[in-house]
Amino acid sequence: MDNIKKTNSAQVAFKWTLIYVVTSIVLIYVYQFLNISVLSPIRYITNIPFIAFMFLAQKERRDELGGFITFGDGFVTGLLYAVFAGILISIFTYIYYAILSPQVWQQFLDLEREALKQKNLSDDQIDAGLKFAGNVVFTSIGVLIGTPIIGAIISLIGAAIFKKEKSILDIERDASNYSDPVS
Repeated sequence: MDNIKKTNSAQVAFKWTLIYVVTSIVLIYVYQFLNISVLSPIRYITNIPFIAFMFLAQKERRDELGGFITFGDGFVTGLLYAVFAGILISIFTYIYYAILSPQVWQQFLDLEREALKQKNLSDDQIDAGLKFAGNVVFTSIGVLIGTPIIGAIISLIGAAIFKKEKSILDIERDASNYSDPVS
């Protein structure tokens, strides 16, 4: 019979999440090493691996299922990837900004304060605005919530791309190749 691995969507999604998290951590330290501003648009490059690895997870899942995947299974694989990524990246975000590189967080706060001053806001308004935005815990929670939401949207796109359900001919061919072990 078919030599299909017996894995599930969560295993595939978690594997690709780990690859994504390691890639993101390397990119974050590359940005820091190159002294790229925390507000630089170049930092959006980390979105490319997020999307690419999600699509690779969905493709791997389809390949494991013999080249066929339903829209639902493709979506679940991508969504699990996004949830796992949100959890791990939010933990890393907190550790990075609060413990490993608090100077980078301070740089972010200083740049945000300057941007708000240029909008002619009062010091009280700036302080109020930075009260929540300037909190590492709230930022980590935002990553925890936002990553799966954005990931769900991207997962829908990936599921539509990789969806390939069995046709009647494929089902009949599988049935003809099946031998009843009882007879």
